[in-house]
Amino acid sequence: MSWAESLIKLSTYEAEVLQKRLAEIVDRRVAVEMRLACLEAEGEAEAGFSAQEAAAGIYRAGFFEGLKMRKARVQSEIDVILIEETGAREALAEAFETQKKYEHIALNLQIEARKVQGRRDSAALDELGLRKKAG
Repeated sequence: MSWAESLIKLSTYEAEVLQKRLAEIVDRRVAVEMRLACLEAEGEAEAGFSAQEAAAGIYRAGFFEGLKMRKARVQSEIDVILIEETGAREALAEAFETQKKYEHIALNLQIEARKVQGRRDSAALDELGLRKKAG
């Protein structure tokens, strides 16, 4: 295995690792967004219940203040995960760029090797032709 093939394999592995990491981050973000959606649904349900039940109205302000704080905490988690996701996407894009560079280098090496082999073959045929002509 040539050094170029080794670099391509390493860069492919790195890209796969980064893809898995990005998938895990996205899964975490989706889970936290689901928690936020559940909190919003909980708030709507409580609003409907407290509108129908007079005794529940006493606790309504406290509930919604607590809900507001929980939603803010969950939203801050989402914001942090979004930053992490952006970084992971950028790292993955860089890994793909690096992989393409290595593949391009390997391709150029193959083309150059074919050219060199073609020159050798041509020189050998020329020499063979000159020997036949001389002999």
